[in-house]
This record gives sequence, C-alpha cells and structure tokens, in this order.
Amino acid sequence: MSIKSEVQGFDISNKSAVIIGCGGLGTNAAVHLAGAGVGRLLLVDFDKVEKRNLNRQFFYTKEDTGKEKCRLLAKKLRAYAPETEIKSHCGKFEPSFAYGYDIIIIAVDNIETRKEINSFCRASKMPCVNGSIDGFFGTAYLYIPDKTPDLEAAGCLNKTDKKMRSPSVAAGIIGALEAQLATDYFLGKGESAGKLYIYDNNEIHALTIRSDNFD
Repeated sequence: MSIKSEVQGFDISNKSAVIIGCGGLGTNAAVHLAGAGVGRLLLVDFDKVEKRNLNRQFFYTKEDTGKEKCRLLAKKLRAYAPETEIKSHCGKFEPSFAYGYDIIIIAVDNIETRKEINSFCRASKMPCVNGSIDGFFGTAYLYIPDKTPDLEAAGCLNKTDKKMRSPSVAAGIIGALEAQLATDYFLGKGESAGKLYIYDNNEIHALTIRSDNFD
C-alpha cells in the first residue's frame, strides 16, 4: 500500500482520467487527482500561457508566457506526482483520445466542445465531469450515462451572457470539486452523480437533476 493510500484511506492508482483544458479549472482538477494518486492522466489543451491567465493557473509563471499549457502542466505534475503516468496532447480534443481511460474531466469554456463530449459520452457510455465558472459563480456536474441525465438536461450546455471573469478562488473551488466528483465515481459513491453543484458567492448548493427517463 502506498503512503498516499494509507494517509487518505483509499487507493485510486488503478484509475485514469482525461482532462480537457489546462487552465484554471484543469490545473486544479489535475493537481488534486494527481495528489490523490490517480494512476494515469491525459492532459489536452491547444492553448498557450498568457499573462492574463496567471491569477488562477498556479502551475504557470510569467516566464512561461507563450509556452504550451499542456506540456508545461504535464512536466510539473510529473515532478509533483512521479507515481502517476501523465501524458499530454497539445491540440484540440478528439473523441478517440478518451478510449482506455475511465472518465473525462471537462475544464473548458467552449460550449461546442462540451456538446461534442456530451454526445461522445452518451454514445460510448463513458462518464464525465463538467465544470464552469463566471466570476464568483460556478457549477460542477457528474454525468454517468444510463444512470443520470446528461449535460444538456443539467443545463450545462446553455449559452448565457457570461462576463467571463475568472477569479482564482472560483477556479480553485470548482476545479477541486471536479476532482472530488471524479474520485467519488472511482470509489463507487453514486450519491454525488446527477446533482448540479452550484457555487454562488461563498455558498454551495446541490440541485438534483431529474428527467422522465430517470427516477
């Protein structure tokens, strides 16, 4: 038994995740899953570090400006959690990337990418966790195909008039919550699935998403 599993009381070293987006949400989700001892991570992002990212993307520094996020994050996570196998793809997400992994973590602000992943998960029966933030507001949702309503039913695909403000604390809370929901799935804790977790200016609520197809 590893030191991590002894300290935590659980072992997820045989589990794996694909993290789509290596920004504020993705860096937080990745560090918490790696810290918890997940066995494998695949990091996917096509973007490069900008100065405006640095308030909430704590693995990057001013000297990293202009460099590929996914490659930088993978390198730093390997030093942080050497027992976790970490791969990266510096480009846009393709459904084929997810095969062989247990869950997808969505950490992007692109509705079209969310729609694509939702369709892929519905067809492939692969679970996913979606997260989003806007100012001091954010949501997180665990979708398990055939067991819970999908991202569309949960309102995660709705277009809104977002201000696209991203304070560090909101990214930290929702990114960590995404990691927690993925860990819940790994450990078979089904009670957190199908609930839309809402962070709204220092309060967190859970809204159960109901559908005609699920009781």
